[in-house]
Amino acid sequence: MANLKEIRSRITSVGSTMQITSAMKMVSAAKLKKAQDAITAMRPYADKLTELLQNLSATLDADSGSKFSDQREVNKVLVVAITSNRGLAGAFNSNIIKGSKRIASDNYAGKQVDYVTIGKKGNDILKKTETVISNNNEIFDDLSFENVSEIAEMLMQKFADGQYDKIVLVYNKFKNAATQIVMNEQFLPILPPKMDEAEAQKATPNYIFEPNKEDIVEELIPKSLKTQLFKAIRDSGASEHGARMTAMHKATDNAKDLRDDLKLQYSKARQASITNEILEIVGGAEALAG
Repeated sequence: MANLKEIRSRITSVGSTMQITSAMKMVSAAKLKKAQDAITAMRPYADKLTELLQNLSATLDADSGSKFSDQREVNKVLVVAITSNRGLAGAFNSNIIKGSKRIASDNYAGKQVDYVTIGKKGNDILKKTETVISNNNEIFDDLSFENVSEIAEMLMQKFADGQYDKIVLVYNKFKNAATQIVMNEQFLPILPPKMDEAEAQKATPNYIFEPNKEDIVEELIPKSLKTQLFKAIRDSGASEHGARMTAMHKATDNAKDLRDDLKLQYSKARQASITNEILEIVGGAEALAG
């Protein structure tokens, strides 16, 4: 059994760890509220923009489609892995890394698969075994639509130039503080709406277009893609804080249980030590009496 000094040292160490994890939990809880409000406010706008774009695209002729809707044979794939710059968030980052690699192995075996990373943790792991063409850790230092737009424009340019035939986003979608859903979402080419002709006519209101439908769609598509990427990064941010809050809550509970076990062990060791001392005293007294 460990001596009393060693147990006391471990109790102190576990107590300090518990204070740190508890503080990190409270910080993540405060950040989660802000991030959750941001993604909750953004989702209706992003969904409505996508719906409007799909309704308009459904009425366009095939020859007048956008260059971002070009369905090509998939030989070169670009995966955008959205992680975080910090760890201590449970399986938040590892799920994205595994999901990104699974896309290449399951869906595009034998194809060229490159990566764009958003977040330091994903870049640190993927660059060891995969081809990472761009890393964007600094985006979280000043997360804004304008900064995200630069990344979206780079992705759109690579697709339009034919460097890649398909671009996929992999990120954690925020559901609640304890649940994050790994999303495998096609970014480019733009997917056509899954509606038959009757549904398309029913879903498309009788709009009046000015100047014309094609110009409006060409203006909406880049904005919709930028919004899609911005929403994915914000979803990932809210998921990160939720995952870290949950992980730190569990770590705090585990530290508390360990501290209680150590205190019990310390009490038993102290009682054993006192008992030994008493036995030594009694033994010495009997020896003197004899």
